[in-house]
Amino acid sequence: MATIQNMPDRDYHSRPELSSTGARKLLESPAKFRYWSRTPQSPKQSFDLGHAVHAKVLGVGASIVVYPSEHLTPSGNVSTKAATVQWETEQRANGITPISRWDAFRVDAMAESVLKNKEARPLLESISGREVTLLADVEGVSCRCRFDLYDGVRGADLKTAKDASPAGFNRSVGAYGYHIQERWYEDVHKAETGQELQSFPFIVVESAAPYLVGVYDLDFMWEDIAKKRTEKARDLYRSCMASGEWPGYATATLTPPTWAVYENEEEEIQV
Repeated sequence: MATIQNMPDRDYHSRPELSSTGARKLLESPAKFRYWSRTPQSPKQSFDLGHAVHAKVLGVGASIVVYPSEHLTPSGNVSTKAATVQWETEQRANGITPISRWDAFRVDAMAESVLKNKEARPLLESISGREVTLLADVEGVSCRCRFDLYDGVRGADLKTAKDASPAGFNRSVGAYGYHIQERWYEDVHKAETGQELQSFPFIVVESAAPYLVGVYDLDFMWEDIAKKRTEKARDLYRSCMASGEWPGYATATLTPPTWAVYENEEEEIQV
């Protein structure tokens, strides 16, 4: 359908095609997806650091402004007064992300850490495209995705995390559905180009000193899980669009998770 460079955030997120974020909402429940897709999303301060790091490392995205002194408390925190809230709202409406002086320092340190990393830097230097939007029909569903890095054959994604270690990011993959994101992007790329995506590593930088960086690929087991989950998301979307019904949670009989079974067995042994 299309490959688009430099689409503004607001335009991208207002598009009707199903995104990987929407797919993950569908997998939680169609009712959640329906509510989320129809409710204007207010900017979250918890995302500001990540957006600022993206802009600094990639050189594209929302501009950054540091809160001026008149909008800070004596202790240096962001004020909650009406004038500050109004100023912040105006900045965001103009596509500008306001951050504290401390966060500005962290952004610089995180960006420097990424650019110095011997595995991350070659990816940033060799994959030319930044925030490239792809639109394509996948299995009868109009889909969209936006690559942080993309050159038509390879992609990559930049993440910020509290824990960028292999074990820490592996937990984040499951918790936030990054494997679903990867598969979604691969599917949209293939539908648009007719070719398999050659690679899609995650560049992950920690948000606390010393701002360590990890670069990770997902193995075939994550890929197998993601294939089934993305297919299920598209099945749900087609079914709900056809029926006009967006159900919530289904009635089910619950089985205890493995950790609860092990915990009970350990307690019995101790007794």
